[in-house]
Amino acid sequence: MTITEIFILAILQGLTEFLPVSSSAHLILPSAVLGWKDQGLALDVALHVGTLLAVVLYFRKDVANMAVAWVGSIKGDNTSFDGKLAWWILFATIPLGIFGLLGKDFIEAHLRTALVIAATTLIFGFLLGFADIKAGKRKATEHIDFEKLGFKGAMLIGLAQAVALIPGTSRSGITMTIGLMLGLSRENAARFSFLLSIPAIAMAGSYLTLKLMTETGPVDWNAIGIGSVLAFFSAYACIHYFLILLEKVGMMPFVIYRLVLGVALLWFVLG
Repeated sequence: MTITEIFILAILQGLTEFLPVSSSAHLILPSAVLGWKDQGLALDVALHVGTLLAVVLYFRKDVANMAVAWVGSIKGDNTSFDGKLAWWILFATIPLGIFGLLGKDFIEAHLRTALVIAATTLIFGFLLGFADIKAGKRKATEHIDFEKLGFKGAMLIGLAQAVALIPGTSRSGITMTIGLMLGLSRENAARFSFLLSIPAIAMAGSYLTLKLMTETGPVDWNAIGIGSVLAFFSAYACIHYFLILLEKVGMMPFVIYRLVLGVALLWFVLG
C-alpha cells in the first residue's frame, strides 16, 4: 500500500473504532468504492495495536484499578466493585470470541459487502437514535450506574458486541445503544463500551498477530510502524473529544451521519 493509503486508513481506524459509526465499514469502503487493494495483515495488526494502546492509556486509572481488584478477587482478599466489573467485562467478551470463531468464515465470504454495510448502517443507526432519544427524556436521577447494571446487563451488552461482527453495525454503536436502553447515562454507556473494547481489541489483535507470524512472506514494517502511531493518536483524540461532545449534544450527530452514509451507500450500490 502507498503511504497515502496507510495514512488515510490509520486515521479512519483511529477515529471510527470508538465512534458509533462502524470502523469496519469505513475500512471496507475504500476498497469497495475506490477500488483500493485489501489493506493486508500487517496494517490490520498495526491498527489494532494503536487503538488498543490509546484506549488503555486513556482509561489507565480504571484499567489499573480493575486489574488490581481482579487479582485480589482471585486471591479472595478483595471484594471491591472494580474486581466485579473486571469479571463482568471478561465474561461479556466471551460471546464475541465464540461468534467470531464460528461465524468468521461466513462473515468474510458473504457479509463484507457495500449492500450489507448500507443496511446495517441504517438499521443500527435508527436504533441508536431511538435509544438516545429515550435516554434524553430520562431525568438524571433515573439513570443507573454500573453496579445496578448487573451481570445480566453486562452480558446483554456483550451479546450486542458480538452482533457487531457484521460489518456496518459498529461495535461501539450497538454496545452504547444497549447500554442506553438498559438505563445507563450517555457518559456511562460510552465508558462501559470503551472498557469492553479493551479485551475485544486485544483478542482480535492477538489473532491477527498469530496469522501474521505464520505467513511466509515479508512483513511490511513501515505499515506497522506508521499505522500504529497514526491510529494511536487519532484514537486517543477521538475518545477525548467524543466524551466532551457526547455530554453537550448526545448521539444525534452520529445518528444523522449514519443515516446519510447509509442512504449514500444504497444509492451507490443500487443506483
